[in-house]
Amino acid sequence: MSQSFNTKTVHFKTAKHQPHNSKVTPIYQTSAFSFKDLDDVEAFYNGEKDYLYSRVGNPNPDELAHVVSQLENAPAGVSAASGLAAILVGVLSVCQAGDHILASTDIYGGTYELFETELTSFGIELSFVDFKDLDAVAKEIKPNTKLVYTESITNPLLYVEDLTAIVALSQKHNLKTMVDNTFATPYLITPYDQGVNLVVHSATKYLGGHSDVTAGVVVGDEDLIKKARTKAIHLGPTLAPMEAWLTVRGVKTLALRMEKQVANAQKLADALSAHEDIHTVYYPKQASPKGNGAIVTIDLKDTIDVKTFFQSLGFVKIVPTLAGVETTVSYPKTTSHRALPEDVQQSLGITTGLVRISVGIEDSDDIIQAFTEALSNSQHA
Repeated sequence: MSQSFNTKTVHFKTAKHQPHNSKVTPIYQTSAFSFKDLDDVEAFYNGEKDYLYSRVGNPNPDELAHVVSQLENAPAGVSAASGLAAILVGVLSVCQAGDHILASTDIYGGTYELFETELTSFGIELSFVDFKDLDAVAKEIKPNTKLVYTESITNPLLYVEDLTAIVALSQKHNLKTMVDNTFATPYLITPYDQGVNLVVHSATKYLGGHSDVTAGVVVGDEDLIKKARTKAIHLGPTLAPMEAWLTVRGVKTLALRMEKQVANAQKLADALSAHEDIHTVYYPKQASPKGNGAIVTIDLKDTIDVKTFFQSLGFVKIVPTLAGVETTVSYPKTTSHRALPEDVQQSLGITTGLVRISVGIEDSDDIIQAFTEALSNSQHA
C-alpha cells in the first residue's frame, strides 16, 4: 500500500526481522555477536547470518539507514558516525586518487574543508564552481571528472539548487551526482527521485531533531552504497547503536517538527524582511509545495553591533549547529565557514553581519519578538 510521508516516518519497515516482536527495536548495545561454533561463524561469511562485529554491522545503524532510504525513495543506505563521515564514504564510493570532483562553492564550510584538505591528500582533484551558472560548471568538466557535488538547499545562503538541470548535465557527461539534503530533509525535497545517485544527511540535524545525537546517513544507488558500506567498515566511522536508536526515534516526529518549524521560519522571514536594520533576508522561495525550509539567514546592516545582537537574543541560544526544536543562531563567519579563505567568504556573501537562524517549534510570535527586541537593543549609538 502506498503511504504518505507522514505515515512512513512512523510505520517504516525494519531492516531485519526482530525475533521477539518488540514494538520498538531494542538497542543492540554490543560490540560483537556470539556464535555457537565455527560453522556458525562461517555462516556469517557465507551471507547466512547478518551480524558479526558492530563495526561491520549492527541492527540499529542498519535500521536508520533503511528508514532514511525509504523516506528518500532510494534502494539502499548506510549509516555513519557523522554527516561528514557519511559524505566521505559516499564520495569514496565514486572517486579515488586521480579523479576529479566538481563541487558547488556555496556549501557547508566543514564539507569545503574536508574536500580541500583531506580529499586532496588522497590524490583527488577538486574544482569549486558557482552552480547557479551551469554553463560555467560544464566548462570545468575534465576527462577525469567523476562526481558532481552540491546541496539541495545551500548552507548558509539558502539557494535552492536546480537538481533536475544538474542531473541532466551530469548524465550527459556520464558523471555521478551527490547531494546533501540536510537542510531540506525528505519532507521537502527527495533528490533521488530527481535522478541524483547519492543523497547524504547530517542526521545530527533534522532527522535526529533534538540536539542529542551525532550521526550521518548516505542513501542511493545500490552499487555505490555497497562500496560506501565497505569504505565505512574499512575506515571505521561506524555509528554506535545508541546514537542510531535515538535518531530513528527522532525520525518518527520529523514531519510534525518540520511542519511547525517551516511555518515559523516563513513567518520570521516575512517579519524581518522589511526591518530597517537588516540588509538582506535569505530565505528560499518555491523550494517545495510543503514550504521553504526551517532556516532563515539575515545580513545585518552596519547600524547593528553584532556582538550586542548575539548577547540580546533572550531564549535564543548561540550554537554552532542547527535543526533542534529550539530556535538557535550561529555566526557562519567564525564557525561553520571559518575554514574558507577570506576572499571566498566575501565572494559568497559571508559577511561580518551574516547570521544563520535555525527556527524552532516555539510560538512564532515569541520568536519574532526575540529578534526584533535584539535588533532594537543592539543599534549603534
